[in-house]
Amino acid sequence: MKTIPFTKFLFLSLLLAGFATSCVQDDDYDVPNTDVKDIEIPGTIVSIESVLGEFAQNDSEQFTYSETNQYLEGYVISSDEAGNFFREIILQNKPENPTAGIKVALFVNSLYTRYQVGQKIYVGLDGFTIGVSNGVVTLGVPDGNFIDKAPAQFENQIIRSTEIAEIVPLPISINQFSDAYENLFIQLDNVQFTKAQIDANLSFASESEDSFDGERILESCTADATTTLSTSTFADFKGLKLPKGSGTLNGVLSRDYRDEKYIIAINSPADYNMNAERCDPLTYDCGIAATQGSQNILNEDFEAQANGPANISGWVNYAEAGSRSWEVFTDSENVPSMGKAVRMQAFNSGDQSNIAWLITPQIDFDTQDNETLMFDTSNSFSDDSNLRVVLSTNWDGDVNTINDADWGELSAATVVDDGEFYKNVVSSGVVDLSCIEGKAYIAFKYIGSTQQAQDGTYELNNITVDFE
Repeated sequence: MKTIPFTKFLFLSLLLAGFATSCVQDDDYDVPNTDVKDIEIPGTIVSIESVLGEFAQNDSEQFTYSETNQYLEGYVISSDEAGNFFREIILQNKPENPTAGIKVALFVNSLYTRYQVGQKIYVGLDGFTIGVSNGVVTLGVPDGNFIDKAPAQFENQIIRSTEIAEIVPLPISINQFSDAYENLFIQLDNVQFTKAQIDANLSFASESEDSFDGERILESCTADATTTLSTSTFADFKGLKLPKGSGTLNGVLSRDYRDEKYIIAINSPADYNMNAERCDPLTYDCGIAATQGSQNILNEDFEAQANGPANISGWVNYAEAGSRSWEVFTDSENVPSMGKAVRMQAFNSGDQSNIAWLITPQIDFDTQDNETLMFDTSNSFSDDSNLRVVLSTNWDGDVNTINDADWGELSAATVVDDGEFYKNVVSSGVVDLSCIEGKAYIAFKYIGSTQQAQDGTYELNNITVDFE
């Protein structure tokens, strides 16, 4: 069983506020005194870092501030003007190169009219409870093991500074995501929405399947990495079509409602500039064949292989990054129908990057016709780790030149999705390879890391290449 590391509890929930209370009506409260004024803080100023440190010293257990006369200092990085944030203020400790962030949950609408992005504010802590909701440390009021929105009168404890700083997004890559960056305003360069989403002409969050939030996949142009942009179905830009190009996107890094993966939330369409040319990877798409070939070229069900590192005659098992490679195992508990199979997992690897290749022997596609590929996959907490099925016609078989070759995605192949129940086995479908010419290798490429959001497990079995 997976355990959530301590640092996860230090920085855990961005979307619960918008998800759980989107239909709640405001109660009647006194209008708070929120006039901007020269600052005279009637207490001790404390940093976000010190508040998070105190929470850690309390074993990440909820506690309520009382008679401390402390005021939390931070810069506003969220805005509810466009409706993508709801009854919450996200704060970070510095306008540039921030190192700590926190959410303040308040039962108040239209916060943007009083708290501008970049404005320094001070939050009186007495009466607030600190805790964790859906992955993000939050100030609010207790609701069992979670933190709910504090009543509107708590806004009277916020003092606005006259300082409004420019918030400079923190440039990081998707592969760098970790708990330390949660609740910070980050910048992703050289990213784009996947071609499948663009071809489907998707909007940000107005499709029929978008219930509370629309989730769209962003992919890096410079690394094998993807993440999720989450947009509320109450956002006023939900109907905008996804930008077709590549470029830069800025937003608040957080976790999804179930705390299963990282997500980014933008304040408004002004937070992205994606007009550059796309960087779509090479793909091979012969479609799905009507039937599986009746004659066999390659068949591997791993039943004859010893458990442990996958040392299979003619195959290549290569750890490009990190200490882990594919291994043969027997699954008698989670997916017993698989029997023996191979798996790759980055869980507890300790590696900042895990890239592992399992590559078939070379196949000559000119010696027969109507080739097909089939395989089965399953996953356990795959989250933002990824399994790609790729093919190369110009790799020379040397692992030292693996990244010099052209590897194209077999886009018709189905790989198990993170949302699939972990005991289910998913078929690839009968992947048509009849459009491939010459000699080629087929590879199963795992991308992940020791970070909890990217440390998933993929299981693979019953790989067969056939022809007519």
